[in-house]
Amino acid sequence: MQNYLNGALRNVWTILTAMVWLANGLWCKLLNGVPRHRSIVAEILGTEYATPLTFTIGALEVLMAIWIISGIRPRLCTVLQIATIAIMNVLEYILVPDLLLFGRWNALFAALFIMALACFEWTRPDVQTGFAHNTIRKP
Repeated sequence: MQNYLNGALRNVWTILTAMVWLANGLWCKLLNGVPRHRSIVAEILGTEYATPLTFTIGALEVLMAIWIISGIRPRLCTVLQIATIAIMNVLEYILVPDLLLFGRWNALFAALFIMALACFEWTRPDVQTGFAHNTIRKP
């Protein structure tokens, strides 16, 4: 029963994490559902490049969501998520805090998300790839 609950919780976490990347990539950036994202890119990298770079970032975030769901190389995926979140939030904290949803408090939410990602990845059983992350045990 404990393994089932552990696997179910990890599946829920995997889906929620992928949904964060999908929502930010698809809705906020690709579909321009949150124009503030394009404004952030314009302020940091220049107005001339804001549209294509926002689109590229959005597409990469959608690909991250797909990678998370795939379960392929989950540790590498987690490391890249953490690095991406940290870099983006440090840049935004320094360069455009006025454009952030919660201002400089965004850094706190990013740090909490990073800690949760690390916790879920580095406390899971040693396994091969797979959606549930703990369904295929190594011999």
